[in-house]
Amino acid sequence: MHSALVRVQNVFGFFTTVAFVTAIVVALSVTVIPQAPSASIDLRNVQVVKGRPHYHAPKREEYAHIKFDLDADLTSLFNWNTKQLFVWITATYPSRITSEPPSQAVIWDAIISSESQKTPSTPFTVYSNFMNPPKVSNRAKKGSKPKKQSIELAPGLLQLKNSKPKYQITDISGQLSSTTNVTLEVGWNVQPWVGALTWTIEEGTGWGRWKGIKGGRSKAFDMPALKVKGVNQEVVKGSGKPEKVAEASPIVK
Repeated sequence: MHSALVRVQNVFGFFTTVAFVTAIVVALSVTVIPQAPSASIDLRNVQVVKGRPHYHAPKREEYAHIKFDLDADLTSLFNWNTKQLFVWITATYPSRITSEPPSQAVIWDAIISSESQKTPSTPFTVYSNFMNPPKVSNRAKKGSKPKKQSIELAPGLLQLKNSKPKYQITDISGQLSSTTNVTLEVGWNVQPWVGALTWTIEEGTGWGRWKGIKGGRSKAFDMPALKVKGVNQEVVKGSGKPEKVAEASPIVK
């Protein structure tokens, strides 16, 4: 007859085997869910200034400040195994050394949590909600009009107009003015509850029912040049409007 310790070991081994198999099934099950993300990103304006991009910068150098419009639908990347989605926008431009690959710099990023991540359902939360149910105010009991609630977009829907960048662009050479063929690109990283991380699938490619992103890249543009007298040029682009050049005073930090 088996001892108590042997029985505990058998139960624990069976439990870990079931949990491991379940995790594999969940991780592989998302491959049958179709994914068709799309994004549209446009340049709103770009400004190149010379100064200290950060308060701890040791020297003055050129850095770019890029504003953009983003309209993205990444809802198909969310499923029952998605914990959160990490989205970013990079500015890609040719390296000053022709033999080197293009340079990339992140100008904006965000973490989008799934509904299960925002309101996780655990035994503790279920017990707390059961023991502490939401209270109904006297005003609600009398039938007063409820307050208007703000409409929240579904996880994965991004609508940004004339958005400011979170990060400024600097180059190792310290020069960015007159840089040509610059593009803005949208990328993402899906972080699941279990399984491997998945990254951006380029347009025109795919894997099974997972399609590459539709769009997600802006038209190429050029960085403005710095003026000799210390006044910068700012290239402004609007939707459906011709390009124009505006003057902007230098920002020195």
